[in-house]
Amino acid sequence: MILSAQNISKVYQDSHRSITVLDGADLQVKKGELISITGQSGCGKSTLLHILGLLDDSDTGTIEIEGVRVNSRHPDAPYIRNSKIGFVFQFHYLVEDLTAAENVALPLLIAGKKIAAAREESLQILARLGLEDRESHFPNQLSGGEQQRVAFGRALANKPSIVLADEPTGNLDPANSLEVWKLMRQLNEDLGQTFVVVTHDRELAKLADKSYELSGGKLTLL
Repeated sequence: MILSAQNISKVYQDSHRSITVLDGADLQVKKGELISITGQSGCGKSTLLHILGLLDDSDTGTIEIEGVRVNSRHPDAPYIRNSKIGFVFQFHYLVEDLTAAENVALPLLIAGKKIAAAREESLQILARLGLEDRESHFPNQLSGGEQQRVAFGRALANKPSIVLADEPTGNLDPANSLEVWKLMRQLNEDLGQTFVVVTHDRELAKLADKSYELSGGKLTLL
């Protein structure tokens, strides 16, 4: 099991009331699965993904990544986030002053790889993503779909056990959205890459191996 989440609850407090966004949510993710999570806007999908990715803590419940129980305050959390989890968000968050190849190489350099080795790996990743002719382009020279592909390349750079994608097609038109899902499926089939993808698009969500709906703070398999 790559990821196991059990009885995850999260309550936010404002000045007048308590807001329960997660109420005993459970999720098991096996190696090589592509899983989608849908739900209405504001239902807690992004909160759940942040908890799964050790970016936030739940109020109750447990998270295990490859059998290790961990939360965002665990001493090993930074290592696990950097080496075992890849993140893709709705906005690409590419570094504007770096080329596509340099953006993909950035996690490798942070992990301690030498520049030449990191560049070679980044070029291989871009080629797999169909962006070999965009390696020297800056983010503002890329289309929205290309920017998101580079973001996926950066997420894959350290060969993570799982990629968590939060509305990765939210800023894309239908054609580019479908291409991004085809890319995830290709990476899933070719590399055995595991994905958990949050999306508001129920039709695209059907392309996953399993699709869950988050409602009332709980996950239901569709």
